[in-house]
Amino acid sequence: MSNATPFPNPPDPVPLSLLNDFLYCQRRAALKAIEGLRGTNEHTVVGDSVHEQADVSGYETVKGVTLLRTLPVWSDRLRLNGKCDIVERHPDGSLVPVEFKKGKRRKFDNDDAQLCAQALCLEEMFGLAIPRGAIFHAKSKRRREVEFTEELRRLTEQAIEAMHRLIEEETVPQAVHKPQCSECSLFDHCLPEITSAPPSLARAYRTVFDTSD
Repeated sequence: MSNATPFPNPPDPVPLSLLNDFLYCQRRAALKAIEGLRGTNEHTVVGDSVHEQADVSGYETVKGVTLLRTLPVWSDRLRLNGKCDIVERHPDGSLVPVEFKKGKRRKFDNDDAQLCAQALCLEEMFGLAIPRGAIFHAKSKRRREVEFTEELRRLTEQAIEAMHRLIEEETVPQAVHKPQCSECSLFDHCLPEITSAPPSLARAYRTVFDTSD
């Protein structure tokens, strides 16, 4: 009988979409990944509606470009998995990931990093260099090209590493109350006005508003 110590189970992969949450707000990502919280508001409803237009599995060819819809992607190296809304396969064999977003055309680092992470997965899966992708902004119906520069790749990989570390430590960061907090679908769970306060004040708030008894 062998006395060899079995290898531990490798950590579960993290959803690609959580990277966007992590770069937007680390507390939001932790509430989702560690405490399993989910929330819905008008923004998530609109976002889900936008993705429903792209989330029809299959493919079609338009002007010589094959559109692969809802393509599953993963990376063993980065411990990520998820899906791309659309991956364009061009006649020269190049792949271009395209992510759908609900708002107007504007640049957000968290959106660009999420798209870059998709490209990193595709590069590992297919052994191809993917220099660029695109984000389609539904509200303005405009497409924004994103170049996967060394700087963006470095930001993305560092964020992925920090995200894994946050989840492994199982520590939910203290809130930082910002104007955009009111737009967050987890606002009622996070309670940033209370949880961003100094610990002694936060405890007093919880005592006053505790309705569990």
